[in-house]
Amino acid sequence: MSQPPYIRPEFERELPPLRNVPVETPLPLSQRVWNQAWLRKSLIVLLVLALWEVAARVQQNDLMLPGVLQTWHAFSDDMRNGELPAKIINSLSTLLKGYLIGSLLALLASALAVTTQFGRDLLSTLTAMLNPLPAIALLPLALLWFGLGNVSLIFVLVHSVMWPIALNTWSGFSGVPETLRMAGRNYGLSGPRYVVTILIPASLPAILAGLKIGWAFAWRTLIAAELVFGASSGEGGLGWYIFQNRNELFTDRVFAGLVTVIAIGLLVEGVVFASLEKVTIKRWGMHR
Repeated sequence: MSQPPYIRPEFERELPPLRNVPVETPLPLSQRVWNQAWLRKSLIVLLVLALWEVAARVQQNDLMLPGVLQTWHAFSDDMRNGELPAKIINSLSTLLKGYLIGSLLALLASALAVTTQFGRDLLSTLTAMLNPLPAIALLPLALLWFGLGNVSLIFVLVHSVMWPIALNTWSGFSGVPETLRMAGRNYGLSGPRYVVTILIPASLPAILAGLKIGWAFAWRTLIAAELVFGASSGEGGLGWYIFQNRNELFTDRVFAGLVTVIAIGLLVEGVVFASLEKVTIKRWGMHR
């Protein structure tokens, strides 16, 4: 005769309430300070400057490697006499024009690719053809087509910016979950409304990564192009400033121009892109 199944007795145990127990443990001051990203990055910059100064003192050759203080004096002098601010304004005005035009074209190409088969074929073919082509290689043609003007620089900047941003944007669009796509279709979204309402917010991390890459490519292309363009037209921005001082063997001013480019890059990364990430993807919980 089979045994009846064992039934476990059920009971409810009253637990005493927890009182005077800290729910949150405050972090020590040292850890709270170290959690500040700006402080950690500032320490890295100071470490690089210290290594630079040590290398300059070991080298003991101002023509080959000026120190941090010499570079700072050259930077301060050219900022006071107005030469360096004029070069910065010249470079930034040209850079922003090419960057904005290239970013807009990249977004339009990616939107066309995500909505039509022809757009996908067009974007994949053009990126495979033109993305490996260095933008500076197009400068002789740009000078031939558009002459000695900012249009030539803007042309090569658009080429350098458009393809990496388009690739990142298209990659972000392709990675949008199907659930969000179906939700957009259920609401009757299509065309530009579908792209703006569903695809761009969902793929914003990839788009911002592409914008950062495009910004770096734009700076590299601009400085390289100004080395040629400035020598041809007798004027230019930071690239021409670096080239001119190199010819005159003012190495401290060459380093001042390089430091200016680095400082602008750090400022844009730490203020513009960081603020944009803070109010969008970090606020929405899309990035740690």
